[in-house]
Amino acid sequence: MLWHLQIDAAAGTVDREGRRIEAESVELGLSGPWRITASRGFLVEGTLSKDDLIRAAEQILVDPVVEAFSVKPSRESGLGRANAVHVLPKPGVTDPEAESALALLKDLDFGVENVRTIRTYLVDGPAEELPRLIQRVLANDAVEQAIQGALPFDRLGQGHEYKFHRVDVALRGMNDAELLHLSKSGQLHLSLAEMQTIQRHFAELGRDPSDVELETLAQTWSEHCSHKTLRGLIEFEGQVINNLLKQTIFQATRELDSDWLVSVFADNAGVVRFDDDVDVCFKVETHNHPSAIDPYGGANTGLGGVIRDPLGTGLGAKPICNTDVFCVAAPDFPPDALPSGVLHPKRVLKGVVAGVRDYGNRMGIPTVNGALVVDPDFLANPLVFCGTIGVIPRGMSSKSVEPGDRIVAIGGRTGRDGIHGATFSSAELTAESESLSGGAVQIGNAITEKMVLDVVLQARDKGLFRSITDCGAGGFSSAVGEMGEHLGALVDLEKAPLKYEGLSYTEIWISEAQERMVLAVPPENWKALHDLCARESVEATDLGEFVDTGKLTLRYQGETVADLSMEFLHEGRPAVVRTATYTAPPEKDLPLPDRTDYGDDLLKILAAWDVCSKEWIVRQYDHEVQARTVVKPLVGVDDDGPGNASVVLPVRGSRRGLAVGCGINPRYGKLDPYAMAGCVIDEAIRNCVAVGADPEKIALLDNFCWGNTERPETLGSLVRAAQGCHDYALQYGTPFISGKDSLYNEYTHEGQSRAIPPTLLISAMGQVPDVGTCVTMDLKEAGNVLFVVGETKLELGGSHWALTQGTEGGRVPRVDGERGKATFAFIHSAIKQGLIRSCHDLSEGGLATGLAEMAFAGGLGVKASLQDVPRPEDASHDAALLFSESPTRFLLEVHPDAVPPLLKLAASLPIARIGEVSQPAGEVAPRLVITGLGGQPAIDVSLDDLKSAWQVPLRW
Repeated sequence: MLWHLQIDAAAGTVDREGRRIEAESVELGLSGPWRITASRGFLVEGTLSKDDLIRAAEQILVDPVVEAFSVKPSRESGLGRANAVHVLPKPGVTDPEAESALALLKDLDFGVENVRTIRTYLVDGPAEELPRLIQRVLANDAVEQAIQGALPFDRLGQGHEYKFHRVDVALRGMNDAELLHLSKSGQLHLSLAEMQTIQRHFAELGRDPSDVELETLAQTWSEHCSHKTLRGLIEFEGQVINNLLKQTIFQATRELDSDWLVSVFADNAGVVRFDDDVDVCFKVETHNHPSAIDPYGGANTGLGGVIRDPLGTGLGAKPICNTDVFCVAAPDFPPDALPSGVLHPKRVLKGVVAGVRDYGNRMGIPTVNGALVVDPDFLANPLVFCGTIGVIPRGMSSKSVEPGDRIVAIGGRTGRDGIHGATFSSAELTAESESLSGGAVQIGNAITEKMVLDVVLQARDKGLFRSITDCGAGGFSSAVGEMGEHLGALVDLEKAPLKYEGLSYTEIWISEAQERMVLAVPPENWKALHDLCARESVEATDLGEFVDTGKLTLRYQGETVADLSMEFLHEGRPAVVRTATYTAPPEKDLPLPDRTDYGDDLLKILAAWDVCSKEWIVRQYDHEVQARTVVKPLVGVDDDGPGNASVVLPVRGSRRGLAVGCGINPRYGKLDPYAMAGCVIDEAIRNCVAVGADPEKIALLDNFCWGNTERPETLGSLVRAAQGCHDYALQYGTPFISGKDSLYNEYTHEGQSRAIPPTLLISAMGQVPDVGTCVTMDLKEAGNVLFVVGETKLELGGSHWALTQGTEGGRVPRVDGERGKATFAFIHSAIKQGLIRSCHDLSEGGLATGLAEMAFAGGLGVKASLQDVPRPEDASHDAALLFSESPTRFLLEVHPDAVPPLLKLAASLPIARIGEVSQPAGEVAPRLVITGLGGQPAIDVSLDDLKSAWQVPLRW
């Protein structure tokens, strides 16, 4: 029997989900009026009676204080109600809430065989608009099905039994056109040269490949897994770059040769020394294409996947904090202007925030740092960056695999979610991507991953395994293939635990179902590991063994379905040879206004999407869990000011901390990708130094997100950005320890392609010698003196002032690494000596924005003047001094007694006293008053107005 347990808001309570959907429908331009009643619930299949399910609902499934419920046979649900819309996961899509309910009901001995979640909506509104409402608001067709009226089924089913038969692909007889067609139709996304290489290899073997061999090669050779563009041959400006990563990012780290690095670019995350007992590691990943199709699922598993990176580093690190950065189009984008197959930016942003929120909060890992970037070219290709920092005991950062070690999978079961995820991430999106690649979106279950985490750390401390990695892109294919690269592996695929029947051996091998780790376990330790997992209710399965054959051998029910050379799998891919060109756009003058009042300009900048308050996002994350967060994401008298960076304590009882910051600005990338690299590196370091990090102990991570690099000009901009990373990392002495690239971020529709702007995210992890010396950016006390450190130049190109004015042109900010390094050293010394009360880095919006943020975060007024701001002659204009985004600049609040030692410490650096923290008189509200070069107020605005402009845009 299949029952529908429908759970509604109790009488007298607000149906918040229904009201939210009504509001969102109006925002998306769906004509109404709408009246929507929303319910959640479960479809429960089994031998249990209606009374049994009522009892289960009363005991565990329904909150009796705020919810009411009803139970009816599934076919009676929605019967006679044309306005009833049921939304439930498509068959095969992971349903974590249903899995938890099923396990709980079974534990309580209810006769339950299967459970699925369901949402039910009663919609009163224009009938002709209902299909658009379903498509735009109620359901995501990539992973959900919507049913109007009555439910048409009385069982859920568990799939159909798979009848094994080996499939060979007749590759040897194909011509070039057929090879390309197979690559596209099979979602392999391999080039003609790669398909030809595979064809020749199997011709030499005298046979055709099996389907699973072909899929394994496609996963391993994908851009996502092999980074073949950045590691390929590039002809650029008369020279041949043999490996862009090695000759730029890696090379900078080698040249710096820092003695505090432990493991860089060699494992799932980069590892550095922290203290005598522990090391720390950091990894940032992207999950862009899946988030474009299913924002919640894409971001959810993006965070879940990057949490597994530290867990799979060395012998396993404990995750202690997360980061996230989102790049989207404007949330107020006109709904009717959306291209086909593209989700609305507001829906995307809400979805990705919720995805990160739910995974991090449920695992008990604080999300402490991030950013939001809004640009129209992210409309069809949103970017989702997720990062995790972990702590690992000293001496456990290396691993090995020995012949005879058992291949053990632990954690979640294998399903069809994530099929072709790695190859899908290496392709451009189109209007058909949602329907063709919906299966490439995984669905996460944070509770399962938390259980896996706990088991891995226990097993690590007991010495039960020799190596570990996560099942990320490519699933078992990548995990086992990489671990056994220098040996060989023998895998029996039918042993893998499945979520449901019907999976072929190929689907088992390449599925990217979440929450799975693969371990190399000495045979004598297998029983102890199995027993440990059983005690913690984590499934553990012996899939085979690592063997010294140089072959990847896959079997299914005793028959060999793959027999691949490890050397060909990992070294056989033909080198990518591409031509790169770069011509800088001509620099044109940016017109400067002939006026004295810039108050409205500042209000517009504060209300810009990138600058405005992110409290709506931050408050959804638990940044206090684990009790490690010393400097919070939000600071100030009301805990709502924009902190520079967060500081966490990796070791309880220690005063040594980690600062976490980031830098990103694709507007610069459109104009000068080399300069962009310098600016975002400077910003990431600047954020960490501003709270107290030692600039001599800051590690960087790079994430390149670009368009189609098969176009020479696109690839050329990537080369320039990578060269900038090399040069500025050397100048600042900040090594790169890890990174990731995501290419082909373009959307093609009706023959027109839309690419994202060149986007480089730099994440920084800095070490704070004593968290007791940390400072925040909010003003502390009236009468204190304000200083600006660093030179303000006429650098308004790509600035937020130019953006809000609707003007183009100007010079992109450029970094002076030598002066910048000296400036960072000065700031660190001054903070360490207790000379600085508050410190704020200057970035988007420049000096005026920085002063405004410090003022309203501290609830204190400011009186300042532009007269003494350090500058070259051509920057002697109020607009330039107020809004230029020149890098390596700080605002400092200093007690009057600390001014002499501060100036002595600054030596020859550009530093000037520009004003003071003012105390409002009587009932007068605090104001920000900045006097221009002509002696007249350039800005005179109340803090209430400044803060309101800053908070309103994302007050959702």
